Amino acid sequence: MEKTKHSSPFQRSESFPIGVLLALIGGFLDAYTYFSRGGVFANAQTGNMVLLGMKLAEGSWSQAARYFLPIVAFAAGVLLTELIQKKCKQSPGLHWRQRTVLIEGVILLLVGFVPGGKSNPGVNVAISFVCAMQVESFRKIHGLTYATTMCTGNLRSGTENLFQYLKSGEKKRLWNSLKYYSINGAFIAGALIGGLLTKCLGERAVWIVCLLLLVVFVFMCKVGKKTENS
Repeated sequence: MEKTKHSSPFQRSESFPIGVLLALIGGFLDAYTYFSRGGVFANAQTGNMVLLGMKLAEGSWSQAARYFLPIVAFAAGVLLTELIQKKCKQSPGLHWRQRTVLIEGVILLLVGFVPGGKSNPGVNVAISFVCAMQVESFRKIHGLTYATTMCTGNLRSGTENLFQYLKSGEKKRLWNSLKYYSINGAFIAGALIGGLLTKCLGERAVWIVCLLLLVVFVFMCKVGKKTENS
């Protein structure tokens, strides 16, 4: 089960190393879908909503469905994650976040076997589902709200904390700012690595993400004490 040290006020899932790994995964998956699954980004859904509205305005119903399905999949991923949390939060054994990580890993493992081409829209729907589970399961780092599959909010929060540091000289604000910028840096690094490996390995490059998720899973198993509200 997921653990935290007695001396730490934060859950292990809020640790900085896990945040960095998840941001790497977020960037990797965006590069993966862009280079091997039809030139789309499967993480954030804002672009899909814009394109959905545009296709509806043009009367292109079939094209609109292409952007509507990932949005529905993302919402379904959030709903499933909330259901897992509700049903498994007090269950013995694996922590509910570890269960979501396992589900993500299994889905992405299967995705690696799907050839590119006509199956790409379905793969992008599956990855949108996975990204929703990740962003819903891991929302804080050292108590700070952040995202691992998109960068705009992190950039805003990091810059806001930097301004507060320059205004007040409070070191905590500086460290908060650096944490946000570091998460975005990890996302960019993940996109770089994902792009390079996808060009080399093709559709199977997604299995690298499975290995990273395994590291996250193992890290959450370290000895400590699970907090009641985790």
